Amino acid sequence: MALTINTNEVASNAARFLNKTHSALESSLNRLSSGKRINKPSDDAGGLAVSVKLQATIKRTDAVKTCLANAVSFLQTQDGALQSFGEILERISELKMLHGDVTKSASDRDNYNTEYKNLVKQLNVYKTATFNGVTLCGDALNRIIINENGSQTLSLAQCTLAHVISTVSLAGLTALSVGALTTAIQTIATYRATNGAQSNRLEFAQDMLSINKVNLESANSRIIDADIAFESTRFSKYQLLSQANAAMLTQANMLPQTALKLING
Repeated sequence: MALTINTNEVASNAARFLNKTHSALESSLNRLSSGKRINKPSDDAGGLAVSVKLQATIKRTDAVKTCLANAVSFLQTQDGALQSFGEILERISELKMLHGDVTKSASDRDNYNTEYKNLVKQLNVYKTATFNGVTLCGDALNRIIINENGSQTLSLAQCTLAHVISTVSLAGLTALSVGALTTAIQTIATYRATNGAQSNRLEFAQDMLSINKVNLESANSRIIDADIAFESTRFSKYQLLSQANAAMLTQANMLPQTALKLING
């Protein structure tokens, strides 16, 4: 290499290496400060695109989990209403038997009928019971999304109480048949069994979403999160290189002085 004054190729190369090392040191510092491997798109353009999609999926998964938890609460409240409804029917069936006791006077039967009519009124209350404005025991089907992409849904079974009430809501206990009461109680028992089955399904769906979320977070972490141990080692390396580059640049800048010595003789 020729010895020149106007051009110091060695110093230029040393400056280039110093800038390159400084840029790497800055990137390493950003990763350690943020805890993220990708802090700008140029760090890993493809990885960033995948991470964005994974993060959106994780958020949708959280939203679905919340909806499922609310649906379970709805079903639990519905079951409470059905349990109370069934207990009233059981009491009415008991009253029916007591009303037919030959040892009871007309006044006694009137008292049984009074309780029966009040219980029927209470049964009608359950037709309009709501959970956050949604009818607990209505005719409409409530559709629930049970996975993060919305491809799977569950429709809560109908829980119609109007026709059950109509079979036991008569003028008095005399006209009420034991068969009608038995059918009504069986209907409520079926509603409760269906309610329990759907609650179990929703709880299993919640478990699956929780597992999926953990795996999605792990996959996203491998893309977006910095390996602190590895990055700390690399940061130390770039610190040493930066100091070495600075020292060599100082030495390179002194090379033209050799030419001056030759000129001055």
